[in-house]
Amino acid sequence: MDYGNQTLLTELILVGLTQNLKARISLSFLFLFLYIMIILGNGFLIFTVIVSPQLHTPMYYFLCNLSFIDLGFTTCNVPKLLHDIFFNTGIISVVGCLTQMILSLFLGMTECILLAVMAFDRYIAICSPLRYTLIMSWRVCNCTTVIMWGVSLILALIPIIMKPFVFCKGNILNHVACEILVVMELACGDLSSLEMHMFFQSFFVLVTPLVFIVVSYICIIASLLLISSALSRSKAFSTCASHLTVVIMFYGGTITIGSTDPNNLKYISLIYGFVTPTMNPFIYSLRNNEVKEAFKKVLSKYSVK
Repeated sequence: MDYGNQTLLTELILVGLTQNLKARISLSFLFLFLYIMIILGNGFLIFTVIVSPQLHTPMYYFLCNLSFIDLGFTTCNVPKLLHDIFFNTGIISVVGCLTQMILSLFLGMTECILLAVMAFDRYIAICSPLRYTLIMSWRVCNCTTVIMWGVSLILALIPIIMKPFVFCKGNILNHVACEILVVMELACGDLSSLEMHMFFQSFFVLVTPLVFIVVSYICIIASLLLISSALSRSKAFSTCASHLTVVIMFYGGTITIGSTDPNNLKYISLIYGFVTPTMNPFIYSLRNNEVKEAFKKVLSKYSVK
């Protein structure tokens, strides 16, 4: 198909949530409050792990990666969202939109793989505790992290490389951010190869890690049932409870988004995009005595006297 006569778009328009002034003011304060909570919560968790020697373990190393992803994902989307709500504008450049889309894909896929890595860490800690330091050495953790981030970045760039986006179906995006499924609706040409790629990519970064997590926890539960002491069993499972909660929230939100009507997708995406990053630091701090003790020591040490 010839797109030579098509006007080259340089800007797209995000529809946003509402045109009502009172609603926009309320939403801007709500989202700003949640964004500050995300920055403070995840930032303080990362700082606490860094300055607390007792938390220098693979489990908390990967937790810092999770908090960094939450900070990156929200910073990729929320400042633009706040700007659009406050000034009642949804204009975004095509380059800015594609950049936001790639970053969201990159961080989202990294989180999927990271959750599987964290499940493996808990599996080794409970099922093979004597070999834990050997298997989960710092060299293994660092290599795993580099591979995880590198693979996610490559996968995020493939859609742009495979099919450079040319927009000829208007410039209105019924969303609050540039997500790939919404952006593809405006793209020209045959997208079947890209859609097939997205299907297999989703299977690789969503289904495969989920299966790995489920298998890991089946093995963990089987090992816990062999522990005779109820106290020891409860203590062992408590180290997994926080991670399991985050997994349920992440995949629950992902499944909900995947099965939601396109017209309501932006509302579900907003809830998912704010709730999970806000709750993660609280989940790991409230359910983990080590983190709570480290928090107290940090507050005591660095508080203004």
